[in-house]
Amino acid sequence: MSSNSPTKTRFLILSDTHNISLPPEYISNHDADVVIHCGDLTQSSMLDELQASINFLQQIDAPLKLVIPGNHDFTLDTPFFRSMVEKDTAHLRPEAIAKAYGSYGEAKQLFMSPDAKAGGVRLLDEGTHHFTLRNGASLTVYASPYTPSLWNSGFQYKRSEGHHFEIQQNVDVAVTHGPPRGVMDLTASGQQAGCLELLAAVAHARPRMHCFGHIHEGWGAKLVTWEEKVGECSSPSVGINEDRSVVIASLSTLPSQGQGFYRTSHCERDEYPLVAGSQTLFVNAATVGLDEASVQPPWLVELELPLAKSLI
Repeated sequence: MSSNSPTKTRFLILSDTHNISLPPEYISNHDADVVIHCGDLTQSSMLDELQASINFLQQIDAPLKLVIPGNHDFTLDTPFFRSMVEKDTAHLRPEAIAKAYGSYGEAKQLFMSPDAKAGGVRLLDEGTHHFTLRNGASLTVYASPYTPSLWNSGFQYKRSEGHHFEIQQNVDVAVTHGPPRGVMDLTASGQQAGCLELLAAVAHARPRMHCFGHIHEGWGAKLVTWEEKVGECSSPSVGINEDRSVVIASLSTLPSQGQGFYRTSHCERDEYPLVAGSQTLFVNAATVGLDEASVQPPWLVELELPLAKSLI
């Protein structure tokens, strides 16, 4: 088998589940190789919420489940959690905090339990991670939970200070909690809530896919074609050729599929085959809707990945 032989790989992508109970059809009948959760597993980051989220992930029939935190999962951001408690010692009882939220670092330990590991659950720190999948594909993932600050919450930074997203050019999939600027980041008020530094990093690295959530009303997917030369973009968003890009789905075009998830495939013989290095599939997989009562479908995405070198 040659080194450029593609391996079809199926991703089930969720975000912003906020500890809700999803119907069984949302997590079954998909035959996924990898599950990706883009953060905000919980609403209040309590230990029982995190454990329930791990239990939910374990129930999904897939060999690998990759998870990053979101701003609501603030106990996984130990420096922030510590500062939050220390700033309000007059009102917070240490024993009550320990019972509900655990000690510093205890939330992260839940993901290190034998049951979580046996269930394929992997909590990713910020940075680059490499995997050889059960189907033989090689997968390189960049992960980051950080988003621009909207309120006092975990894994956030001030827009005035920015954040460095170190996405390497060999990355297949970027997983962040928030969107890049200008791509499925419009709030209900019409504001762009995405991060410009993140957009620049993704435009430079050009991964096959970038998945995220955080902006619930931005649910959808878009296959973006990058400009060949810097400075020739037909969009105010860095490097994007809007004329050659296509929206796969958005809330305004969402049909009733009746499967519990939205399916799209971008392999060689599909309607929109993804050209690695020239295109990126952006997926906003926010599961809870803006009114917190509606549920938006997870994404089932099929892409072609390179075969692992050990199998060539």
